[in-house]
Amino acid sequence: MSLSVDIAHRFDGFALEAAFEAGSGVTAIFGPSGSGKSTIGNAVAGLLRPDRGRIELGGDVLFDRAQGICIAAARRRIGVVFQEGRLFPHLDVARNIAFGARYAPAGAPGLDEGAIMAMLGIEPLMARRPRSLSGGEKQRVAIARALLMRPRLLLMDEPLAALDGPRKDEILPYLERLRDSGTVPIVYITHSVAEIARLADRIVVLREGRVLRQGDITDVLSDPAMVPLIGVREAGSVLIAKVTERSPGGLSRLEIGGGTLRLPGIEAEVGQTLRVRVLAQDVLVSLARPEGLSSRNILPAVVEEIRRGDGPGVALSLRIGEARLLARITADALEDLALRPGMDCYAVLKATAVARADIGS
Repeated sequence: MSLSVDIAHRFDGFALEAAFEAGSGVTAIFGPSGSGKSTIGNAVAGLLRPDRGRIELGGDVLFDRAQGICIAAARRRIGVVFQEGRLFPHLDVARNIAFGARYAPAGAPGLDEGAIMAMLGIEPLMARRPRSLSGGEKQRVAIARALLMRPRLLLMDEPLAALDGPRKDEILPYLERLRDSGTVPIVYITHSVAEIARLADRIVVLREGRVLRQGDITDVLSDPAMVPLIGVREAGSVLIAKVTERSPGGLSRLEIGGGTLRLPGIEAEVGQTLRVRVLAQDVLVSLARPEGLSSRNILPAVVEEIRRGDGPGVALSLRIGEARLLARITADALEDLALRPGMDCYAVLKATAVARADIGS
């Protein structure tokens, strides 16, 4: 199921012109506040009629301004999950999710109610009212209600923005299960790079109402040009790693194609593929293989791209086999090391620098 969007809309003081494609898996729409993320979401869901453009889902035209086509939101078969969950407070969980089933077309493909409840872990919650649920539990119920509509697309608009850190950590594994089930393609709107790194396959980057970049997250997030938009403290790479050795009490070995990482706290089984987010500020660069370091992660690399910032920092794209690693060093260090594209070097990463929350399935 593919989604094609090419729209334009103007508010007072803001103009949106955006075109992108979204396919299977999770497509993240990312950008700072005011960049147009929710405007796009509302247009796709049928809650906003753009001034111009066309929206197609699976070859069906949902909106075409020139032809006068605008399918009503209730007929688009798009399940929407908002930031607040928006559960009915007077209904228990069972009746809240049953409300979604009322809109499922007969014979439409999708998971049945039991499979959805098991995947999202909400079986013990069925008799409870929304006021007794945690924020993460409410969002899981809201997702279940949307899935029981048997939607052709799931649109999630900042679904974790209202949750604190522990509640986000609680719900992210359930969202990974949903993504991996392949039940329905997902458009995931967020300003959180950490959530994108855990969940998304593709990313559409917005700035001031325009699409700045779109593509695979492993390419886009490791692009030095993205550092100013993402922010120096959030910029980093997503590495696809396979667990080759597991050590519950110590460091586990992960292969990333062009090298080996040793990380603590890995609960995955041998053979499982993981996503590992590595922040650019946690990567050191050396011309020679370091000796006498406590770090267990020393990876041969090639400098692929160098981008200077407005301040004292410089972003480097390092090629490690098929993987790309983003590093951030000072301009002084760049000059001292005389780094240039095509040059061999070593990337050094402390095992404890990778947070548990930055490792996902």
